[in-house]
Amino acid sequence: MKVEDKSITHIPAEERYGKPSKLFFTWFGSNMQLTPMVTGALGVVLGLSLPWTLIAIVVGNLIGGVFMATHSAQGPKLGIPQMIQSRAQFGVIGAIFPLLLVILMYTGFFGMTSVLGGEALAELGVGNQNLAIIIINIVMLVLAIYGYRLIHRVEKALSVIFFVFYLVLTIVVLSRTLPEGAFTFGIPNVPVFMLCVGIYASWLLAFAPYVADYSRYLPEATRPSRTFWATYLGSNAAVIWMMCLGAYLAVLIPGFDQSSSASLAGVLGTDPAPLVYLIIVLGIIGANVFNLYGAFLSIVTTLEPFTTIRGTIRTKVIITSSVCLVGTLLGIFAHGDFLANFSSFLGILLNFMIPWTAINLVDFYFIKKGQYDVAELFKVNGRYRAVNWSTILVFVLSVIVQIPFISAAYYTGPIAEALGGVDLAWVVGIVVPATLYFLANRKHAIDASLKDAGNRPIDEIDDLQGAR
Repeated sequence: MKVEDKSITHIPAEERYGKPSKLFFTWFGSNMQLTPMVTGALGVVLGLSLPWTLIAIVVGNLIGGVFMATHSAQGPKLGIPQMIQSRAQFGVIGAIFPLLLVILMYTGFFGMTSVLGGEALAELGVGNQNLAIIIINIVMLVLAIYGYRLIHRVEKALSVIFFVFYLVLTIVVLSRTLPEGAFTFGIPNVPVFMLCVGIYASWLLAFAPYVADYSRYLPEATRPSRTFWATYLGSNAAVIWMMCLGAYLAVLIPGFDQSSSASLAGVLGTDPAPLVYLIIVLGIIGANVFNLYGAFLSIVTTLEPFTTIRGTIRTKVIITSSVCLVGTLLGIFAHGDFLANFSSFLGILLNFMIPWTAINLVDFYFIKKGQYDVAELFKVNGRYRAVNWSTILVFVLSVIVQIPFISAAYYTGPIAEALGGVDLAWVVGIVVPATLYFLANRKHAIDASLKDAGNRPIDEIDDLQGAR
């Protein structure tokens, strides 16, 4: 299999291939893993009954999945990665603002998630945890370098493996007797319930910067509804399943959230434990490779306006290896308070990325209605300008107005406190930027020359990219 030779460049029509149905497996396989399981346990840990935790999981993910999956149509339509599309809203240079934030998010998630994979791999006898982290990250590095096609193939294979394994595991878990009264609804703690809905919604919302990266090779004529449903159903089927299983295990096994790998291995007994650890490792690889691949695309997008950098295979190896090294060091040295503090930092980054997704979607669906001059996205002084200050103002204001609504371990805003700890920051982070951006741009007419133009700028793009 060839190493992918495209990075942020436009994918021409003759190189487009595939069906949107493959997106189901991509998002199913990448979410059938331990991390959403542990996240699902949070509702029980925070004091919700099991039934109300399950309801919060379903409601939160069904909401968050809408915004995440709606990005999927942008890939076939524009033929470029997700984050470079931000240039149409923020400007070619202005887009660096959200790009730097998402690079931090990718690298942070990569480092933190590798810790879980390293723990599981170490249980298989592959050296100590630090060596295990290095080994698992090298595997992900190879996958990320090979890129788009191999990632899709691996996710499809993992989908089948995970479906069979977790189906058996779920049957075994459901056969166990819960403590008496564990499935009693009771009267929910509304602030905690709303907090959990927000946490669960944020899971899929956090995937928004990744989505179009994995649909950009699909033919441009691909129907948006097909990309949406393949992405939405694949991600939600996996996440809701894993989170509900995690919530159930949190009731069944006290302390599951603190020793999730060992607890999961113990469910099936001693003999199958190595298989459980192997499945955990494969799950982490399937999910975490997205962070490495996305970081590479975003770094190239950030550097491209200022340099002669090209997305060659050599460039990919250098950048991806560098991110892998930083993430590996983060995973190895992320102990105790540092890991907890960095987790809070990533939570803060989500307060920035949720307004980004609102702005990006409103621009695509309601302002420009999918009609972009893609070649201009590569011109610093082109139609999309170097910096779009009005968008940056909307973005900054949208982050600021979330502050009073935040309810987290690191900070509780006055409005959140008055509401009993309900965290509505994610709702504000969607509604406010969507409204402000729409009002600021609704009078901007779509250039008639772009309508029905399809991929008119392909030759221009190729000329531009060849000159870099």
